[in-house]
Amino acid sequence: MREPEADSTPQSALIERVRAGELAAVARLLTELERLSPAAPQLLAEIAPFLGRAQVVGFTGPPGAGKSTLVNAYIKALRAEGKTVGVLAVDPSSPVSGGALLGDRIRMNDHTDDDGVFIRSLASRGHVGGLTPAAVRMIDAFDAAGKDVIILETVGAGQSEIDVAEVADIRIVLNAPGLGDDIQAMKSGILDIADILVVNKADLDGAEKTFRHLLSAVHLSSIKADTPVMKTVATTGEGVVELAQQVLGIAASRSETPKTRRRNRARRLLAWAAADMIERRVSKRPDAGIDAVCDDILSGRMTPDEAAIELLKSS
Repeated sequence: MREPEADSTPQSALIERVRAGELAAVARLLTELERLSPAAPQLLAEIAPFLGRAQVVGFTGPPGAGKSTLVNAYIKALRAEGKTVGVLAVDPSSPVSGGALLGDRIRMNDHTDDDGVFIRSLASRGHVGGLTPAAVRMIDAFDAAGKDVIILETVGAGQSEIDVAEVADIRIVLNAPGLGDDIQAMKSGILDIADILVVNKADLDGAEKTFRHLLSAVHLSSIKADTPVMKTVATTGEGVVELAQQVLGIAASRSETPKTRRRNRARRLLAWAAADMIERRVSKRPDAGIDAVCDDILSGRMTPDEAAIELLKSS
């Protein structure tokens, strides 16, 4: 769908309009929560009773694996089942404006006129973990709007994209033929977070080799032994319905309550906030106290972890 311009509805009526599925109201709520406006805390409090129903599915993997194209095909499969969908496509940030640089929704144009699909690009703003704190708040906006499935597509930085593990309910990690040498490097990071491993572009030469590499990774590494490995061809839709069914099966097998799922996302927000607090404190110049702590670390009198704890206590 084409995202409407945000309107000027008063806060008291905005949530009611969001719950009714009005696109302009959803757009405004997303914007308010993304930029953490002065209105955001009240809006978050007002939508709290309506949260926890949506399933959050994360797509991540190295550049070139075809994440956006597979997400586009996955949306088609969900819509065929009558499910409504919200998409957060996290893109690299423009060094000039700070906004989303690539605009992955260009590859999701099939859903431009579908009011059951709302696609929002989101700038990574330098967060190397593949997501940004705003993504967690925007998940809640889509949830309040009644979306059945919320899709997160991460920025595409490879192994560093492990934040999705603490934000999504189901994590899909993609690879593709020609990226086989990267599997070894990814084992200790991004592969380990997978609930489902996918070889996309399975119609290309080398797909079977990549598939076997992933199967070996499941059996020989710390990846969960029951992690399914699947093949898809996103451009034709091959294997995508089966992927959607696999997601449903995994979700049905789990016992987490909506509150537990949301609390896990709150933990990620807390971790981001703590990290940002220390970074701001350490980056101050001049700061004799920081210099003294650095000297203690260098001399072995204090570990970096101990120093971080002391900085948090004094912040």
